[in-house]
Amino acid sequence: MRLAGWRQKHGHRQCEHPKCAQNPAMPLAQFHGRKLGRTTFAAMQKNLTVLAVESSCDDTGVAVIRGRTVLANIIANQSVHAQFGGVVPEMASRAHMQHLIPTLDAALAEAAVQPADIDAVAYTQGPGLNGSLLVGATFAKSWAWQHGLPSVPVHHMHAHILAHFLEPGPPPMMPFLCLTVSGGHTQIVQVNSPEDLIILGQTRDDAAGEAFDKLAKLMGLPYPGGPLIDQLAATGDAGAFSFAKPQVDGLDMSFSGLKTSVLQFLQREMAADADFVASRQADIAASVQSAILGILMDKLTKAVAATGITEVAIAGGVSANRGLRAALGEKAERSGWRVHIPPMAHCTDNAAMIAMAGSLRFAAGCIGGLEVAPDPRLPF
Repeated sequence: MRLAGWRQKHGHRQCEHPKCAQNPAMPLAQFHGRKLGRTTFAAMQKNLTVLAVESSCDDTGVAVIRGRTVLANIIANQSVHAQFGGVVPEMASRAHMQHLIPTLDAALAEAAVQPADIDAVAYTQGPGLNGSLLVGATFAKSWAWQHGLPSVPVHHMHAHILAHFLEPGPPPMMPFLCLTVSGGHTQIVQVNSPEDLIILGQTRDDAAGEAFDKLAKLMGLPYPGGPLIDQLAATGDAGAFSFAKPQVDGLDMSFSGLKTSVLQFLQREMAADADFVASRQADIAASVQSAILGILMDKLTKAVAATGITEVAIAGGVSANRGLRAALGEKAERSGWRVHIPPMAHCTDNAAMIAMAGSLRFAAGCIGGLEVAPDPRLPF
């Protein structure tokens, strides 16, 4: 059955609201003011089955969810970038082309579903690497068209936040605050509803995840260095060394000054002792992590005080950081926050979060056409 027939049967069509007509794949927060509320969640409980493709950076993800249940969430990693100290965009695009079909086949097999069982296909529209987004979006839209299914473009950062609506845990009560921290973004977002997300503060330069990786590189650690700093910090003394914490007004953040402080410190110490980093690696890692997490927790605490919202979540790749998870837990105990910490599988880029965001958009009646283009700088 072609898409037109599917729309007629299920009552969905591409939105004709003037704003959506100008940009059929506009971010969920701007989706012509329509409120999802109980209607959307009721629709979700009807066990919508959504297949999703995630290709914003170097990991190729395909997932299948039904309602809030993850049936399959397959990720094909690209280890080739480690030798270059960072993601090489052209190589990432080529790897997505190689991985997408096998990853899709594996996801369908694990979920035990056929194309006829699927209600919609979601995909990452942006932000991300242009080539990677293009490969994933083209594949997802083509596969959906081939099987007569609607396709739903999804904002990558919205998906990180909305991953909290996946099982196993109960979703946050709205409104809630979400500290989203990854290699490319660091934001404090107020979530009033799944389609009403407001950035309260964000980094003015580097993202927290980027700072972790760059500081790890200064220490001679391989890429990606953020997880290695987290591992080393577990055995180090966080108070061994003190680094500058840039002061920014409001709820915005900055990490460039911290990088400069660590660089100058290491240059000074290694000039006196060439083996300094090797001999104090754990203490340096713990002190670096303490400085980064201190900035994040300070701004999050201020956001809670400013809004009065004590329902707090974290999301993004850096939400897998054990130090951050522990700091949030301790803050909850002291201050009475109700915290939501995602499972490790939902922290880094994955297609299950894209499927959840796509399910919410689809339940609200929003689908995209073949003309919808990926946008590496898709507005929040």
